[in-house]
Amino acid sequence: MSNLQEKIEQELANARQVCSADGASAAECAAAWDAVEELQAEASHQHQVHPEQNSLEKYCSDNPDAAECRLYDD
Repeated sequence: MSNLQEKIEQELANARQVCSADGASAAECAAAWDAVEELQAEASHQHQVHPEQNSLEKYCSDNPDAAECRLYDD
């Protein structure tokens, strides 16, 4: 994760440099900020917590044919 954070900081510095040199309305400036946003989105995605399975769900994942895991249609 620290590697991703380092990349974000590098891209932020690059975006600021490009935008100060070329102006905020330049295409290169927009592309630089897009790169920053993509990296930040990836970092956010990696931080999302996936819900844990309870013990029955884990058991049924490993033993889908077990009697406890059967699903019946009404």
